[in-house]
Amino acid sequence: MPRILAFDYGTKRIGLAVTDPLQIIATGLDTVHPKDAIEYLKKYFLTEQVEAFVFGDPKQMDGTPSDSAQHVKGFAKTLRRTFPDIPQYWIDERFTSKLAHQTIMQSGLKKHDRQNKERVDTIAATIILQYFMEQHR
Repeated sequence: MPRILAFDYGTKRIGLAVTDPLQIIATGLDTVHPKDAIEYLKKYFLTEQVEAFVFGDPKQMDGTPSDSAQHVKGFAKTLRRTFPDIPQYWIDERFTSKLAHQTIMQSGLKKHDRQNKERVDTIAATIILQYFMEQHR
């Protein structure tokens, strides 16, 4: 069974998370620089099947698009051109970074490890993917 891949898009890093083949568990996969994302995915697809992309939809507290929304939409458009057969879904990502920070704080990691911004992005992508999976069960 193919996996579902989620993105927590940032202009410096993209956090990636993926389901297991049975689509039961969401797990952090990696972080990549936006300019390297397409090549990363092409290599990933050599060994794994992906049936859907899930993006965090950046919104303000009032529900309007945030300043970063245009960047995420541009990235999604590039993915649609590059991988036209993979459907795309959007999940409200408000509070995912805050939840990721809380998860790290509660994990018992040393201070140096808790400050790793890549870890926050990967956990935020995992939270986005978990939200998606909960909504589509």
